[in-house]
Amino acid sequence: MKSADIGVGWIADGKMYFQDRFAFGFTTPIIDNTTTDWFALNGKEENGWTALQFKRKLETCDSMDVPIKFGTSTLIYAYGLEDPNPDISYHEKRRGSRTLPLLGYANPPDESKFYGLETYEFKFNNFLVPASDTTYHCKVFKAPVFKEKRHAIAHKMLIEEKNRDIVHHLLVYECDPSTVFPDDNNLPDNACDYDNALNDGSELCRTNIATIWAVGGDLIEEFPEEAGYPVGGDFSVKYYVLEMHYNNDLLISGRRDNSGIRFYVSPTLRLHDMGYLTFGSTSNALGLAIPPRTDRFNVDSYCPAKVTQV
Repeated sequence: MKSADIGVGWIADGKMYFQDRFAFGFTTPIIDNTTTDWFALNGKEENGWTALQFKRKLETCDSMDVPIKFGTSTLIYAYGLEDPNPDISYHEKRRGSRTLPLLGYANPPDESKFYGLETYEFKFNNFLVPASDTTYHCKVFKAPVFKEKRHAIAHKMLIEEKNRDIVHHLLVYECDPSTVFPDDNNLPDNACDYDNALNDGSELCRTNIATIWAVGGDLIEEFPEEAGYPVGGDFSVKYYVLEMHYNNDLLISGRRDNSGIRFYVSPTLRLHDMGYLTFGSTSNALGLAIPPRTDRFNVDSYCPAKVTQV
């Protein structure tokens, strides 16, 4: 709550009230005494529910406002049970937070652009999300079958609306071409850990990334017009892993999820095959270990010269 730019609104006697406030600390946020930059649009109170619509500029040049920038923003919310009299009262435990993209990085195309194209999907099937603050779950999928090589030219993230508060990010990995599973109708579907991968034969399925998405990213992404992601035909990758990270910090139980990803496949090949280059430090205890209570920590990564040779 400290240094938070806050809008406070309520309905009284059929009239909407709205205030521009700022929190200097963990105390009652004060009314912004510089400029008013939150503006009420519409409000309604009915059957115990209150709905408010308001607006604010992305950049206000006000020291008591927080600029809205590209990428994700952390939003906090809280509500009281009574209208201010004369000031707002403490909300107690009626509060929460969400990380949302208020301003995207690009202008993604409308999905209608890809209507009529063939598609394939990798999705979880009614997965029961554990009542744990952090869960990584991995599911193996067989690659779609096309007689000739085709190109996927776009993908869409299929994040279930009811689970947007707990789905943090997902990755699609290519399995090494040497990977073989004994039963394509019973592919591995386990927590993402090394022991499971050794036991179920997917230990070579989490090295090459096919695509990645996290909160704040656009749901639809179109690939460059000169390239497509290869699938089918003689393309060597025959299996993929969908890794999903759930951030369930409220320890919600009984939540089931069917999120995943959809690829749109063009009927014609593009000029180039598309791939991903991943570099950096391995995110494990040996590759990236930040000491506790450290204000700043530098990580140096080095690549051998041969990785830049053609």
